[in-house]
Amino acid sequence: MPIPQLTLYRHDRHSRALITLAGEIDLTTEHVVRESLGQCLRDGIRTIDVDLTTVTFCDVTGLNAFLHASWATGVAGGSLRLHHPPPALARIIALTGNSTLLHGYPGALPPRPSSPPLAPGAPSRGPSRVPRATAIPTRGN
Repeated sequence: MPIPQLTLYRHDRHSRALITLAGEIDLTTEHVVRESLGQCLRDGIRTIDVDLTTVTFCDVTGLNAFLHASWATGVAGGSLRLHHPPPALARIIALTGNSTLLHGYPGALPPRPSSPPLAPGAPSRGPSRVPRATAIPTRGN
């Protein structure tokens, strides 16, 4: 069985970083995510944008790494936002009440773009279609 691959690119601009991830985030690769996000804080970065456009899989260990980094960034007076997560990850984030991690899509499932995302601060490409959220029945309803 092949080992999951994860590629990470980091682009800094003043006190802001854009982290672009490609591949799979799971138990064997989450340490890369955790370490790189922690290194941003150690380097004085206080605004972290994480582009997940080309992430093909992310399990609960990846979510835990993002939640930990979000907490640590908040304690340091900064913010962490996830951009274009895979649909399954966006759904888990929404179901666990952590939608504040999703940039621009509070409480909704974000669309995955067919083209690469714009860098933070770049002009908009125009409106995009947002899929409808489906209600999840809970016990007692």
